[in-house]
Amino acid sequence: MVTRRIVVAGMAGLPFAGLAANLAASATHAQEMPMADTIPTSAGDLVIHPIDHASLVLEFDGKAIYVDPVGGAELYASLPAPSAILITHGHGDHFDVPTLEAIAGDAPLITNGDVHSKLPEALMANATAMANGEDGTILEIPIRAIAAHNTTEDRMNYHPVGVGNGYVLSFGDKQVYVAGDTEPTEDMLGLRDIAVAFLPMNLPFTMTPEQAVEALNTFMPAIVYPYHYGESDLSPLETDVDEGVEVRLRNWYPNQA
Repeated sequence: MVTRRIVVAGMAGLPFAGLAANLAASATHAQEMPMADTIPTSAGDLVIHPIDHASLVLEFDGKAIYVDPVGGAELYASLPAPSAILITHGHGDHFDVPTLEAIAGDAPLITNGDVHSKLPEALMANATAMANGEDGTILEIPIRAIAAHNTTEDRMNYHPVGVGNGYVLSFGDKQVYVAGDTEPTEDMLGLRDIAVAFLPMNLPFTMTPEQAVEALNTFMPAIVYPYHYGESDLSPLETDVDEGVEVRLRNWYPNQA
């Protein structure tokens, strides 16, 4: 059951069908799952499963929260069925209806307004749209929608203001921030006490590694996972991030040759 205080519909997004197709194709090969990481919290362990590109699964208190699941059901066959699903925005590497129809079952979904409007009836019945700045709970886990958009003038058409969501979830005493597709926004830079952050970096769609370094040195999460990085050179994150931020580089493309 999703509970919230406000519901406001968002705006339309643009599907990245080609990348979604590539992700789906990778799922036809033998699945290789990156090793899970465990984060202790005051309410039990949080287990982080990197899946592929922008997809991840968070296990906590017997629940499995899927974030931007795409690529087909086979990609998730070794994991618990989703207890809830979060979708940041409507691009095809984050939102794929066939994957959702195959895995969602009766799990509640939280989406932005654009994705909510595009859901088939059966999925929409279990979905709630959140807009930037709204908060509530999912499976009794506090959640807040954070602005996710481009800020560089010639990239604004990829992720306009007011459309996409990042999400901050609270697991016991640990806050986890999943940025979605974004450059550093005021919302991001104003975050505090983030235990784990997932930040995207690939041009021209999101931020550069240098932008990520600047953001990390501003809001200072305890741990950051670079994800959604494509062929980006991540070396600046290994050398230029301030002490106090642990950079965890993981293989988010395990099924690519």
